[in-house]
Amino acid sequence: WGGLEGDGDLQFLLTGGDLLKVRSSSWKKTRYFKLQDDCKTLWYESQRTFFKSNPAYISAVRPGRQSEGLQKYTEEQVGPRCFSIIFKGRRKNLDLIASSEEEARRWVVGLEKVITSTKGLDRQVKTEHWIFNCMRKADKNVDDKLTQKELKDLLLFMNMEVEDDYAEILFKQCDASKSGYLSGAEIERFYELLTQRPEIDIIYSEYARTTGLMSAADLQQFLVQEQREEATLADAHALIDKYEPDEKVKEKKLLSKDGFLIYLNHPESVVLSPTHATLYQDMSQPLSHYFISSSHNTYLLEDQLKGPSSTEAYIRALLLGCRCVELDCWDGSDGEPVIYHGYTLTSKILFKDAIQAIHEYAFKVGVCVCVCVCVCVCTSEYPVILSLENHCSVEQQQVMAQHMSSILGPALLTQPLGDTMPTCFPSPEDLKRRFIIKGKRLNKLEAAFSPEAAADTADYDAVSEDTHGLKCDGGPFYAQNKKKLKLAKELSDMVVYCKSVHFNGFADARDNLSFYEMSSFKEGKALELAEESANCYIHHNVDKLSRIYPAGSRTDSSNYNPVPFWNAGCQIVALNFQTRCADMSLNQGRFLVNGRSGYVLKPSYLRDAASEFDPITLTRGPWLKHKNLHIMVISGQQLPKVKAKKTSIVDPVVRVEVQGVPADVAVKETACIDNNGFNPAWNESFTFEVHVPELALVRFVVEDYDSASDNEFVGQYTLPFSSLQMGYRHVPLLDQNGDLLPSSGLFVHVMVVDA
Repeated sequence: WGGLEGDGDLQFLLTGGDLLKVRSSSWKKTRYFKLQDDCKTLWYESQRTFFKSNPAYISAVRPGRQSEGLQKYTEEQVGPRCFSIIFKGRRKNLDLIASSEEEARRWVVGLEKVITSTKGLDRQVKTEHWIFNCMRKADKNVDDKLTQKELKDLLLFMNMEVEDDYAEILFKQCDASKSGYLSGAEIERFYELLTQRPEIDIIYSEYARTTGLMSAADLQQFLVQEQREEATLADAHALIDKYEPDEKVKEKKLLSKDGFLIYLNHPESVVLSPTHATLYQDMSQPLSHYFISSSHNTYLLEDQLKGPSSTEAYIRALLLGCRCVELDCWDGSDGEPVIYHGYTLTSKILFKDAIQAIHEYAFKVGVCVCVCVCVCVCTSEYPVILSLENHCSVEQQQVMAQHMSSILGPALLTQPLGDTMPTCFPSPEDLKRRFIIKGKRLNKLEAAFSPEAAADTADYDAVSEDTHGLKCDGGPFYAQNKKKLKLAKELSDMVVYCKSVHFNGFADARDNLSFYEMSSFKEGKALELAEESANCYIHHNVDKLSRIYPAGSRTDSSNYNPVPFWNAGCQIVALNFQTRCADMSLNQGRFLVNGRSGYVLKPSYLRDAASEFDPITLTRGPWLKHKNLHIMVISGQQLPKVKAKKTSIVDPVVRVEVQGVPADVAVKETACIDNNGFNPAWNESFTFEVHVPELALVRFVVEDYDSASDNEFVGQYTLPFSSLQMGYRHVPLLDQNGDLLPSSGLFVHVMVVDA
């Protein structure tokens, strides 16, 4: 319970009470809800865990009428009694109304406290909680004892299949009282046997040279030799003070095996460098010098043909660090513009509701668990780009402009920064907490500094509606949509640093386009440019922005590999955030660092207008820093069962991938371990050659091996090559939705040496 034992708010949740569940204006029913003992799931009056067949874990709680459902189906006066529970993955929100404001407050405060405390647990404590919950499920008659049959069930719950003979030996080893069941100290003994880490015992014994324990000098030697850290003796003493649980051992300035294990499980010791997990890059360079986390068709929760549109999709993307969201705008009824995927059966949401959600969550401060497994205040103060796909009439464009002005207020950028016409982009630092509009503009930005030119601009005029027609130096890419769009001056004037224009080749862009004029490229055409004219593309992207978007044929909201476009310096590589897949995991890995701000500084050779870098040919230059990456996959811990095979034990196999320039792309795979997801051991070593480390990503993937069909996904973790910590490290694992698997992980050894 994360240190909340005896807490009044927790007891209130565990006791529960009646709440009004809201599904529609006509479906509002009273249900009895309470928090389960696992502090992750809900129980309600049908006496089953909420979403029993596939339990939905609580992710967040939002007070008031913040959800679409509550805004649509409830009156404003009940707002103080409303709250919504948000679940991980694609689960729908649970919209609830309490009987009083005080009751709603207690639910919200209690759930926020539980979410914060459980996310604050370190990996070892989470493992203990997970094992405790498995024990509780195995103890069918709730007598705090384990029979041999219940012990076998426990091992199955823990994703570990053992022979009956071994289960019997294990049981007899612990049944000191010969009573035929385990209780009290016998269960503790069983837990100790279960959680033994022989691989860590070996490492510890090698360095524990002071009466079987580690002295500060021993620990310093381990940190320097194995972890490749510049650690002093004072650093070693500080770690002992921080992690040694036995006060008597700590007084002697020694580190026990338990303390060593706690250290290895701590967030600062995982494979991701803790320095890189924070905001560590220079944020004062022009906007075009950064990769920017970007979403395509942000409003969709599912596919692009008949899936639901929702403001919740914007909230989820923004909370994942997305800094460029897309709004497809069409004329709606009652003079209110709507957002949906035009000419399809996707549902519609009001434009003003989307802007309101973006305003509330773009720079929201909230406690969350980051994927280096530490609790942090998760927020990005860096600018959000609103990419408008505008199909509205002039009248409804004026309404759009009015809504953005009134809702976003002074945070909306409507004039260039400074008193003179700029010659390059401002920096993310300059644009903190600002909204930037990307769209069509009737005139040049220079008109903002010329009253005569501004006065000559009509209230509206016609511009090409097609923003994706392309023509490159090697031949035309013909635009398929040539019709004109009348553009309202009020909306046009809001476009400052991201004016959408046709791309007519790199030479034309160099000679005729200003820095703020940008083009969007369909993935297929962009890939041609990235492969055939990579160096030209890199030069183009030094002072101009490029946006890449998925092909129209991806009606299932599938994604493309973003890596080739980052290699060419493209900043806004837009993916379908609603589809969690390998491509999205690469995106999550790219933006895992720099405080998850949504901005990552491009390498210097992608910011240099004279750069000779070409990711395809790899000519000699400062980008070539040839390294050998050695990874030993040692073991795994508490790997979850595959949802589709809940009764089956996992046969785990680990795949290690390197993604980057074509010369660096490689995949290595371990053998599978039969019927053991609890503590599989591989001890397999791989070597990768990496030529351009600054662009490389390393991905760890765990799958359930299946000889008859494709392997099933279990978990993955992706991070930049440059952010790897060397030595013995735990690798946290994320599920298909990108959420942390609390007690699961891999134990590896990482070494990087010059080739």
